Amino acid sequence: MLIAPLAALLAMFSPSVAKEPTDFLTRQKQSARVRDALRDKGEALTRKLGERGLSPQALNVLFVAYKAEGVLELHAKRPDAARYERFAAYRICTSSGALGPKRKQGDRQVPEGFYRIDRFNPASRYHLSLGVSYPNAADRRKSHAADLGGDIFIHGDCVTIGCLPMTDDKIEEIYLYALYARASGQQEIPIYIFPFRMSAQNMDDYAAQFRRNPELVAFWRNLKQGYDRYTADGKALRVRVEANGDYTFGE
Repeated sequence: MLIAPLAALLAMFSPSVAKEPTDFLTRQKQSARVRDALRDKGEALTRKLGERGLSPQALNVLFVAYKAEGVLELHAKRPDAARYERFAAYRICTSSGALGPKRKQGDRQVPEGFYRIDRFNPASRYHLSLGVSYPNAADRRKSHAADLGGDIFIHGDCVTIGCLPMTDDKIEEIYLYALYARASGQQEIPIYIFPFRMSAQNMDDYAAQFRRNPELVAFWRNLKQGYDRYTADGKALRVRVEANGDYTFGE
């Protein structure tokens, strides 16, 4: 008979115990922060989804941020639905930099453009965080800097240098919605970051305000093409980047 310590040691390395989980949601649940968020908010979020005919098991999400308004919107749909609809809106707790894109390391800017969530970090310094895929191809082609920077996140707490801080309470909700979508099979979760709500009137007002910076205004007019398309049909954009860094939007 094996003595207890030796038996315990062998059990640690047995295939049934040592097998690494392959399911995304299962891996995420290994984090105490994710488990706590699910315990504290999972039931309420499931109820909110159900009120809109949605569920954690069949969910697609898309994020839209407006820097001037300080708002991050969550848009949602069933995987088989054509259009995203606005589901929730969250106040961005604080910000750094000014209107305009991020072009280099250390400029304190929040990016502007068309990105995706590229990381789920349950061990963030800022509670929970979702990585933003900055710099993208457009950023690289528009920038002349040797170092464009990176590590832009939607995260908890209320401090930032170029990120979107949402407070610990709200990032738990945002993180879980994105987690449900990923676990539902959504491999690419878009995030569109705009300088402001790009209505025709706002575009005219900001173009006049920044008329001495025609390059910035031209960049915003390019973003507005994507804004108008998404606002009109509610479908995730098929984004391409031209050689000069401009975005184009296919069918």
